[in-house]
Amino acid sequence: MSTQAVQNSIITDLSLAPEGHLKIDWVEAHMPVLNRVRKQFEVEQPFKGLKVSICLHLEAKTAYLAKVVQAGGAEVTITGSNPLSTQDDVCAALVEDGITVFAKYNPEPEEFKQLIVKALETKPDLIIDDGSDFASVLHGERPDLLETIRGGAEETTTGIIRLKALEKEGTLKFPMVAVNDAYCKYLFDNRYGTGQSAWDGLIRTTNLVVAGKTVVVVGYGWCGKGVAMRAKGLGAKVVVTEVDAIRAVEAHMDGFDVLPMIEAAKVGDFFITVTGNNSVIRGEHYDVIKDGAILSNAGHFDVEVNKPELAERAVSIRTVRKNIEEYKFKDGRKVYLIAEGRLVNLGAADGHPAEIMDTTFALQALSLKYVNDHYKEIGSAVVNVPYELDEQVARYKLDSLGIQIDTLSEEQKAYLDSWK
Repeated sequence: MSTQAVQNSIITDLSLAPEGHLKIDWVEAHMPVLNRVRKQFEVEQPFKGLKVSICLHLEAKTAYLAKVVQAGGAEVTITGSNPLSTQDDVCAALVEDGITVFAKYNPEPEEFKQLIVKALETKPDLIIDDGSDFASVLHGERPDLLETIRGGAEETTTGIIRLKALEKEGTLKFPMVAVNDAYCKYLFDNRYGTGQSAWDGLIRTTNLVVAGKTVVVVGYGWCGKGVAMRAKGLGAKVVVTEVDAIRAVEAHMDGFDVLPMIEAAKVGDFFITVTGNNSVIRGEHYDVIKDGAILSNAGHFDVEVNKPELAERAVSIRTVRKNIEEYKFKDGRKVYLIAEGRLVNLGAADGHPAEIMDTTFALQALSLKYVNDHYKEIGSAVVNVPYELDEQVARYKLDSLGIQIDTLSEEQKAYLDSWK
């Protein structure tokens, strides 16, 4: 156990570590791609002498990513990107493993923000970010902490939107790799990970049947596609709402009803928002929403379901089950909000399956190495994960599954490069 990590960390209870170690051991056994990256890092030591701060949903899979970065020679600090997704036993286990942790389950909002700042006050060389929480602090209230930052990697759609806004303004101060935009992220993590874990959170929290219900999926990006696919598989009737005409046509061609939210609100039993935007379910929708509707969010921030406007219309608010708040309206209708409108798959469940996060976190680790190797030539920009790294992770995944694929012959390569 690292005395320094114990002394510097802010966690709930170090005695919870044994259960946390069991959780981390379980995911390690189911993350063969990340294990392969770890072996590579142990030999190469790409982060030797560097400090790395990580801001992600602090549960077992994230903890193992932190250990892989640590195996690459880094001094690692980690904090949580969502107050309801932090697991106190996992935090304690990481401290025992020599990683400095600033995180607790469900702290007060001001303390939550201060824990994020604490992770940056270690003056890291590299960051792994989620929802651009680190980047927002660095470019906002604490620009004094920018001087050591070489660059980093961003996990989410929401974070990339914020980073690109900084880049467009010309105010981005360091390079960031858009991990979310890699094929091995959005095709698998966003689609299959969100698709399964969002329903995991809803089913275990509500203990209600999905078959025969109407599910409204708000947004038909890769996360929305996954959520809709799983809803259909569970026997639900699926309605999609969209603002993008192309995605709306795609949802229609995939066999789903497409409605504006004002109409979908009248028929939906379950609502899942996956847009990255705010107030996609709001006042006028609450005025017509079906009695008994269950509202949930699978986007990064708790702004997609407009909570202030929901509270304004309620004559009473009460907690009816763990992670379920009931809002009762004047006319007697009731709607239920899951996990305070925060990420349902992490606030009310354990997040994406380990096998899914295996490829995502392998991309994160390799992207962090890439930005460290190339930060000077990249400059202050948001860049994509190089295709070679994306393909490398996919090949590692195939190897772990025992799957072999064909390769192009020299004749085929020449044909593809020819215009004749």
